Amino acid sequence: MTIALVTGATQGLGLALTEGLAQRLTPADTVYLTGRDVDRVTEAAQAVPGGGAQVRGELLDVADPRAAAELADRIEERHGGIDVVVGNAVMRVGPDDDPREIIDEYAEVNNFGTTRLLRAFAPILNDHGRLLVVASSLGTLHHVAPVLHEHFTRPSSLDEVDEQVARWRDAVKDGSAKAGAWPGFVNIPSKVFQVAAVRVLADERRETDAQRGVLVAAVCPGMINTPTSALWWDVSTAPTPAQAAEAVLDLALGPVRPGRYGELVRHGEVVPFS
Repeated sequence: MTIALVTGATQGLGLALTEGLAQRLTPADTVYLTGRDVDRVTEAAQAVPGGGAQVRGELLDVADPRAAAELADRIEERHGGIDVVVGNAVMRVGPDDDPREIIDEYAEVNNFGTTRLLRAFAPILNDHGRLLVVASSLGTLHHVAPVLHEHFTRPSSLDEVDEQVARWRDAVKDGSAKAGAWPGFVNIPSKVFQVAAVRVLADERRETDAQRGVLVAAVCPGMINTPTSALWWDVSTAPTPAQAAEAVLDLALGPVRPGRYGELVRHGEVVPFS
């Protein structure tokens, strides 16, 4: 029996990942479709085609400091552990959004939400489990000035990653980030911090996870044809969410390759962090 969970799963890539997991698994398995709105969670779960795993809707607002840990406790109580976790919850930002006005919620969902998910679900991963965070090829040091690199490479714990995120968030709010070396596009530091968090957790667990066949990694699905992406780029020829989900599903359910552990993986290949 396989137990899987996807966050931010009521639309787009998250919904495609949930549907793909359900199709690839069996009726004896369970996939948790999670989101922060009960009506959307219920509607999305009911709309997933049948014939595969049971899809179970569950509320999870990663911006709530307690929600991920509470859900992990419930899943551990029900099933004894979990096999696949895909962190996909994201607050999207548009070209017209003022970073100073949205940065609190943005960091809360995208970054603190990521570290909460890692803390909550890493301890209950079963042998051969997969803990994946959907990030981006923007999440590498190549996209930030060298003077900023230590913000991402110095942390040795998830708490220290959170501290660096908070400093960046505050700099965006007070305008000092704009006057300094930080990129104006908040998505870039956010994605680099997500990958940094995965790397920190992987460093803590590497030896034990290698013995247990566990994979912890960040994953880049590539450009996707979605309304939000279309605000920034021409995505008319980009893959649909269902098409983009395939490589992520291969990573979630395929053989574990040690070279991918703790790395950012795009279409099966490691994207160097630095």
